Amino acid sequence: MRIVVKVGGSLMKAGVPSALIEDVRGLASSNQIIVVHGGGDVVTEYANRLGKEQRFVVSPDGIRSRYTDMETAEIYQMVMSGLLAKRLVSALTRAGLQSVSLSGGDARLLQGKRKSKLIIMDDRGRKVAIEGGYTGKVVGVNATLLETLLSGGYVPVISPVATGEEAEPLNVDGDRAASSVAAGVKADRVVYLTNVDGLILDDKLVTRMTASDAASKLPKIGFGMQKKVMGAVEAVEAGVGEAIICSGTRTGPLTGALSHDSCTVISNR
Repeated sequence: MRIVVKVGGSLMKAGVPSALIEDVRGLASSNQIIVVHGGGDVVTEYANRLGKEQRFVVSPDGIRSRYTDMETAEIYQMVMSGLLAKRLVSALTRAGLQSVSLSGGDARLLQGKRKSKLIIMDDRGRKVAIEGGYTGKVVGVNATLLETLLSGGYVPVISPVATGEEAEPLNVDGDRAASSVAAGVKADRVVYLTNVDGLILDDKLVTRMTASDAASKLPKIGFGMQKKVMGAVEAVEAGVGEAIICSGTRTGPLTGALSHDSCTVISNR
């Protein structure tokens, strides 16, 4: 089985989850695994240390995101690719696995399209247009590079930094980057590991949804979970067998997810 795992920023903030590393070690002998990681809170922490105040904006659809000027893009790339990815690689290496860290800029792994402008809501609740900065969306994946690494027995670790048309670094959403990677390599499963069991609606864990039902529920879902559900829907619509949202804080998080234990499964079935 080919599995793409997205390690949420809430997990990376507390350090590399040892239970995840052990689970990957156990599964990697009979499965091909790609890891995509987040870490927005850690980026904010280091930006503040460097005296670069971070700005967050909200779209008319209620999507909250980081406004990324060039200085922020450089800090984002430094923390994601230079710090967090290497932490994961070190942990996987200690577990006896061969791992390689990549950003989207390596061999144009994640090809992004830069947004020329952003429509956001101002403090008075009005729509306004601002310059797009260095924020983008993944529009292409170098699947050939990943196929080469997987066939060699490596576990690729991917930072959500895309490369634009002029090779500039772009801040892209990690959850949706994971869905693009999963679609690009025709993964069987994409698993989003976070700090809760899955999607909670009306105070209950949603255990199974179709992609169309999940898309219709997006306006009711809060900031932290919204992009995971968006990524899951995009992955399934692109042909990935299942998208699973689950807790990465428990023992055997991947094994539990693949067994559909206390999680949210999104598919076309």
